[in-house]
Amino acid sequence: MANLRSWATPITIGAFGLSAVTGVLMFFHLDTGLNKVAHEWLSWALVGGVALHVIANSRAFLGYLKRSRAVAVIGAFAVVLGLSFLPLAGEAGGSPVAAVMQGLAKAPVERVIALTGAELEDGLARLKAAGFEAEAGQSIGALSGGDRGQQAQILTAIFAE
Repeated sequence: MANLRSWATPITIGAFGLSAVTGVLMFFHLDTGLNKVAHEWLSWALVGGVALHVIANSRAFLGYLKRSRAVAVIGAFAVVLGLSFLPLAGEAGGSPVAAVMQGLAKAPVERVIALTGAELEDGLARLKAAGFEAEAGQSIGALSGGDRGQQAQILTAIFAE
């Protein structure tokens, strides 16, 4: 356990420092360069470090679960986490990008092609060159089989110049 603790604690401390600094920078819109990428991806090191830290200190961790104050604090954070998934009051259901992507997935391919200013035949030719056999009336979602990665490829092909 001592060997695990010798890794878990420094990983947790270092990853917390990185996550805290990049998170504060992002909060105040002062992040530059790779701050956001580092925050999103290297925060996994924090998750791993904390998991190792809990394993290395499992007896103490389980002891906290016997204390009502600790359970109340942990429970409060769990409730806040649950509430964070609810849409904000007045928010029309989340990300506008997600709404646009859902709308494009439902739209017939000819309407999406029309958004580019291209002729239908040219748009269908772009799709065929990208490996997608589409026909008028078919939705982007149907063409992709509901696969979001393929939807992105289809849209990239349609909007390519």
